[in-house]
Amino acid sequence: MRTITKRLALIAMIPATLLGMVLLAAAPAQAAPTSVVNLQNGINTLINQQRAAHGCKPLTVDAHLLTAARAHSAFMATTGKFSHTGRGSSTFDYRIKTAGYSKPSAENIAYGYRSAAEVVSGWMNSPGHRTNILNCQSTRVGVGAVYAANGTPYYTQDFGY
Repeated sequence: MRTITKRLALIAMIPATLLGMVLLAAAPAQAAPTSVVNLQNGINTLINQQRAAHGCKPLTVDAHLLTAARAHSAFMATTGKFSHTGRGSSTFDYRIKTAGYSKPSAENIAYGYRSAAEVVSGWMNSPGHRTNILNCQSTRVGVGAVYAANGTPYYTQDFGY
């Protein structure tokens, strides 16, 4: 009981604005701020425009893929590690399946881009990422954008069949 009281007393001493930042960084599963949702939606819109221009049907946003993508972006933003290998040496297909989606297709990652247009342009100019985007067999997508404490955005785009 004394330990809980001490912890609550310590939390009470943290300024409210700092506590808000700590909670935002520590709880990636929480709802994303409107600006981040708009960024993610903008990426999806631009990706579907690219797919349409190349004869593919649009991708549908899937909540499970969104969860996997946001969690991996949060991992990269928190650790500063830019990699398809995630927490506990996880692979993209493991993370997607763990999030509840049974047919993973591919994953794109990026960091540092400041707009939806910039990140999509970066992916479209990278042969591997472009291939993932223009894989007409993929039908679902989840895009997660998470900002590191220093303001750098990290992106994950998870695809499913």
